[in-house]
Amino acid sequence: MNDDLDSTTKQEALNYHSRGGKPGKISIMPTKPLSTQYDLSLAYSPGVAAPCLEIAKNPEVVYDYTAKSNCVAVISNGTAVLGLGNIGPLAAKPVMEGKAVLFKRFADIDAVDIEVGTENIEILSMQ
Repeated sequence: MNDDLDSTTKQEALNYHSRGGKPGKISIMPTKPLSTQYDLSLAYSPGVAAPCLEIAKNPEVVYDYTAKSNCVAVISNGTAVLGLGNIGPLAAKPVMEGKAVLFKRFADIDAVDIEVGTENIEILSMQ
């Protein structure tokens, strides 16, 4: 941890990240009701087939039926984290969650963190 953090602040930061019985800073919340079996059948199977088929016919409607227009991924392999350097993907997770929280708080954009366990560029390439 950064040497500038005194022991009180360090403990407060650790408590902040672990408190409430739910560690971390982000969660995923549904935007539609999921209280009945019928709701679940609309949200998943068989109801999910309807928007899938519409999107297959017309990819532009993906924005009408999914969170695509308001969702981003915060991705890191942990090799260049803030002032911490190469700390690895798992140690980078709190920082990536923090970035996701900033997206939500200041732009109301949903973000999900993804930590990638490789430094191999070929594996990371989207070909």
